[in-house]
Amino acid sequence: MGKNVAQKILEAHLVAGELMPGSEIAVRIDQTLTQDITGTMAYLQFEAMGIPRVKTNLSVSYVDHNTLQTGFESADDHRYLQTAAAKYGIHFSRPGNGICHQVHLERFGAPGKTLLGSDSHTPTGGGIGMIAIGAGGIDVAVAMGGGPFHLTAPKIVGVRLTGKLPAWVTAKDVILEMLRRLSVKGGVGKIIEYHGEGLAALSVPERATITNMGAELGATTSVFPSDDVTRGFLKAQKREGVFQEITADPDATYDEEVEIDLSSLEPLAACPHSPDNVKPIAELAGTKVHQVAIGSCTNSSYKDMMTVAAILSRGTIHPDVSLVISPGSRQVLEMIARSGALAEIVHAGARLMENACGPCIGMGQAPNTGAVSLRTFNRNFLGRCGTKEAGVYLVSPEVAAASALAGEIADPRTLGEPIVVEEPEEFLVDDSMIIPPAREGEAADVVKGPNIKPVPKRDDLPDALAGKVVLKTGDNITTDDIMPAGAKIVPLRSNIPAISEYVFSNIDAEFASRTKAADGGFIVGGENYGQGSSREHAALAPMFLGVKGVLAKSFARIHRANLINFGILPLVFEDAASYEDIDQGDELELAGLASALKGEGSLIVRNKTRNAEIPARLGCSAREAAVLLSGGLLNFTVKGQS
Repeated sequence: MGKNVAQKILEAHLVAGELMPGSEIAVRIDQTLTQDITGTMAYLQFEAMGIPRVKTNLSVSYVDHNTLQTGFESADDHRYLQTAAAKYGIHFSRPGNGICHQVHLERFGAPGKTLLGSDSHTPTGGGIGMIAIGAGGIDVAVAMGGGPFHLTAPKIVGVRLTGKLPAWVTAKDVILEMLRRLSVKGGVGKIIEYHGEGLAALSVPERATITNMGAELGATTSVFPSDDVTRGFLKAQKREGVFQEITADPDATYDEEVEIDLSSLEPLAACPHSPDNVKPIAELAGTKVHQVAIGSCTNSSYKDMMTVAAILSRGTIHPDVSLVISPGSRQVLEMIARSGALAEIVHAGARLMENACGPCIGMGQAPNTGAVSLRTFNRNFLGRCGTKEAGVYLVSPEVAAASALAGEIADPRTLGEPIVVEEPEEFLVDDSMIIPPAREGEAADVVKGPNIKPVPKRDDLPDALAGKVVLKTGDNITTDDIMPAGAKIVPLRSNIPAISEYVFSNIDAEFASRTKAADGGFIVGGENYGQGSSREHAALAPMFLGVKGVLAKSFARIHRANLINFGILPLVFEDAASYEDIDQGDELELAGLASALKGEGSLIVRNKTRNAEIPARLGCSAREAAVLLSGGLLNFTVKGQS
């Protein structure tokens, strides 16, 4: 039987387990990446492991998220990241060089390699034929130390693309169509692999847009084959030497099949407040728009920016619209500047932002109260933009630019002849803002500012736990809900005692104080608890507050792993109806944890307040059980080395 692309790459990197969906496997990691708001903790954890230098083929530390320096904290973090990179053998991409996923695609991504990143949109690398997976910082730290990455072997979903995209319909519309069909939970436990004759007309940046937003499906990752299109992109980036062809065998099979006729698609938008609330632009046309933001790791490529410039050259932005533009990398910015496209963007009235994440994570450009904000980003969770009362729509750059001119949601198909931007035969290559590490044995001192605190740890798991339900939530709780971002909170990412004061602050301002007063306790959640980003702070900060376990109907993949990594029990209701048998404030009791973890993982949660018994399961592998019993992955790793 033939093999698909995902199977070929995973099998080449498999170090433990079998590729049987649902079983635990371990894969060797070739490359890692971190960004600044997850990187500080990842390198503090790496340092705590006592390993002198990274053992991966390549590790890169990017500064792209927390570039708004309103105080000393962010600048101190950047200094720490640069000095830690020099000491531990990591390349350092300076602030201003660009967004990690865009830059990695341009300068480091290689077909057939594995990439583990402390950012949920690491699957962007799948656009170049990598198995690229987002994870918590501690998992990345272990990989940098030479350890494999453990995950549940996913199902592989084959998405057959046929036909060709019509005029004004884009790669963004392809992934929005996937979200419309599958939902934000539809990719959990799966790899999405694209194949079919429709691939030939999709460039690597377009493929990367699709794999990037595969994270919103909850997928483990997404991947395209490495083919002639990939070779052309790498040649233009002067990196043809890393190319290898990786395509699915003619008789390859998939666990599930989806087919999309590209020619049948139309411009789409994800409406507030979820990426899967997708509707055609034609139905939304005429809606008043107050803000447009173009950029992010989803849509900030050279082609995206050149297309936007061409649309904006047809007029000036509507007087009621604020338009901000964030190119994805310094390479993109310099190329559009040299071409004259940047002048067209500025002339139309756009405000130019840094080559960084910025508004996508709520770092500036919060819209006005009640605003409609069109963004080419990947997430539109309630309040993520910085304004709870705003409605964020996720759209293509074409829709965004057309709407900025019109002052209302506009269908770009009304603009007439389509704009065609060809991929350049040669990109402008200048890696001077990527600093290589110090040579092995060369002196390199790590500098830590006063806001950088030690990594908190948890003791070994006791055999019994008891405590109050400190919060009960509904379905689809995001990591933004658990650990908010934004300009006020993000600078505290290196200081867990300080940032823990903001856990669930947008949902329940009293959560932190109540949890500390109760000496910790339990959280009860609904379906898909912890969807969204890879931010391990959404587990680490609750652990610091004393949260002992989360009892939910189901978990998002990365967050479940992060809970285990920090010694928090990820309990699942045996019967989802039992969710109704617990209220906030109830006293819970768990016993026999060691035997439950070493056995089948079933246990009884006793609700002392209601005198009820609630069956639950942990569903942990033997390795995950050992991590929990050790109080977390850091303890487990250090013990394994001693």
